[in-house]
Amino acid sequence: MKNNLIKSSMALLCLFIGMSGFCQQKIPNAENYIINDSVMIKTTYGITLSAVVVRKKGAQEKLPTALFYFIYSNTYRSLMDAKVAADHGYIGIVADARGKRLSKDTPAPYEHEVKDVNAVIDWIIAQPWSDGRVGMYGGSYSGFAQWAATKYLHPALKTIVPYVAAIPGQGLPMENNVFITANYQWPFYVTNNKYTDNVVNNDNARWRKMRGAWWDSGAAYNKIDSVDGTPNPWLQKWLSHPSYDSYWQNMVPVGNDFKKINIPVLSITGYYDDGQVSAIEYVREHYKYNPNAEHYLIIGPYDHFGAQLGGVPELRGYKVDSNALIDTKEITFQWFDFVFKGGKKPALLKDKINFEVMGASKWKHIASLDKMEKNKIRFYLDSTIGLSPRKPTKVEFATQVVDLQSRNTYYNEYYPDPIIKKEIGKENGVFYWTKPFKKSVSVSGALAGELKAIINKKDIDVGLVLYEVTPQGEYFQLSYYLGRASYAKDRTKRQLLVPGKVETIPFYRSRYFSKQIKEGSRLLLVLNIDKNPFAQINYGTGKDVSFETQKDAGTPLMIKWLNTSFIELGISDLDF
Repeated sequence: MKNNLIKSSMALLCLFIGMSGFCQQKIPNAENYIINDSVMIKTTYGITLSAVVVRKKGAQEKLPTALFYFIYSNTYRSLMDAKVAADHGYIGIVADARGKRLSKDTPAPYEHEVKDVNAVIDWIIAQPWSDGRVGMYGGSYSGFAQWAATKYLHPALKTIVPYVAAIPGQGLPMENNVFITANYQWPFYVTNNKYTDNVVNNDNARWRKMRGAWWDSGAAYNKIDSVDGTPNPWLQKWLSHPSYDSYWQNMVPVGNDFKKINIPVLSITGYYDDGQVSAIEYVREHYKYNPNAEHYLIIGPYDHFGAQLGGVPELRGYKVDSNALIDTKEITFQWFDFVFKGGKKPALLKDKINFEVMGASKWKHIASLDKMEKNKIRFYLDSTIGLSPRKPTKVEFATQVVDLQSRNTYYNEYYPDPIIKKEIGKENGVFYWTKPFKKSVSVSGALAGELKAIINKKDIDVGLVLYEVTPQGEYFQLSYYLGRASYAKDRTKRQLLVPGKVETIPFYRSRYFSKQIKEGSRLLLVLNIDKNPFAQINYGTGKDVSFETQKDAGTPLMIKWLNTSFIELGISDLDF
């Protein structure tokens, strides 16, 4: 009866999350495997973690361990993942985060993985079946946990394969110091019980109602849980750290920590991964502080969940090139064989950075992120002639006025769903177009550059969206940026703007992309401020934004966007 109930529940889960490949697997059986689904790992500092261990019967020699560490506890899934590792010739272990599944401790998302993951590794290498070597893999929270473990790198940890890895305080709950409401419910989802609170997490009607009620109320962002009617202590704790301060930095490697990370790393993310800014930040920082790092990247047209599988044939209305579809799990174990067993490197890894050019059905392989295209072009934001490769000879500006008190209009339509739109809102924002491309070229890289602006307040939250506009009039979204101007120069320290003064706002933590731009297409950059129910509203007073209310709006925000502002893009051919 119990097994039938588990199977029925998993069938429903499979339908819900669409992981058909995962769900086609069978529960390991005792005839072929040695299974322990109730391992308790006691740490030297007083807490206990639970884990599932699966070994293949008949293995005589000690083996390396494939460790998956996650917070979304599910015994069935843990058995499946551990079985896959055992089938590939490894000891398969799935460990639960503190306070989850069989652990009697209190869940504490993000805060203790630096210690807890390494405690699991300590336990692994003390077992008689371990050869003393551990590799880690997995996505999102599991990707974060791998990087957390490298902050004080355990000598037994020989490689990590993080997919769509999160950085707390970098991607969510805030992005470039702007708190986002996208996963407001996530703390409830992972801390309400020992497994996951799917009922709460999937109550989309509740969260829509909450966002709308908060927006209409004009209340401060730190009152959003009062609007919801349920205290959210984790949100409140996170809101007390609006800078990327020591609270966040203690959770992952920062700065010189990356110098000591000398193990091979394979990162995987997607152009439409919500947390891509985090995944890429790890790559960028690792190479910045350790130029000789053996760190490989695979990136293509995947979203947060798709990258963990290897892509889907159609993503948010975009038909993905067939050669962009990969098998993430199989590549992971090919990588493990390369590191642990002297096997061949996965065929896709022809260089350090491996990316698919959307629309060209082609993979490119280059040595570093800044070489995704042969040429880098600076486009100036000229309101009279659009996105221009020519530096303006005269300083001019486009004026934008925003009534921050009004609730009649949303500003900054940036989320790429669908990826291809028939039309976009043009009621606000400043629009900059290129001339039509004379021939097909590829454009690749991050949306990066520098804004020059004069404003009448002390701060703004900036939104930028980049599109390809086809000759047929479709808008293909390529990348976007969201960030707080007062943190643009230093995410750890707020530097308020001076009203009436020309301010420089650099930006680069956006989404990487690569796309074949059709002949006759144009690029469109939409520059805006962020004002909508999906994030904090920055009223520009200079106070902590979480405490600002609609009453702080004051006079309308007035921005003069100077034409010396620019973006830089990688382009395959200068004759475009």
